[in-house]
Amino acid sequence: QVQLVESGGGLVQAGGSLRLSCAVSGSIFVINAMDWYRQAPGKQRELVAGITSDGSTNYADSVKGRFTISRGYAIRSVYLQMNSLKPEDPDVYYCRPRGYAYWGQGTQVTVSS
Repeated sequence: QVQLVESGGGLVQAGGSLRLSCAVSGSIFVINAMDWYRQAPGKQRELVAGITSDGSTNYADSVKGRFTISRGYAIRSVYLQMNSLKPEDPDVYYCRPRGYAYWGQGTQVTVSS
């Protein structure tokens, strides 16, 4: 059984910062990359950022320069540092090991103006 646990969401003022964390546990033998997604009510889930086991990163245009993805040991933990948060950033944020159909419960980010 595989578990993904996202944490670190909360309420922040516009321009503020949050750091999200994701931990993977269970029977996944190989993780080559991890991705962060977000989903707003009524919208499709969208890719926010990704990181490979060798440290290569990619970002959605909407978050470039503001968000930074990083990883922990064996890429079983991944982080998303979110700076300069905007009113359009609030969503439920999810992490996922790339190539696997596992999702956690997500963590809610709310930005007040």
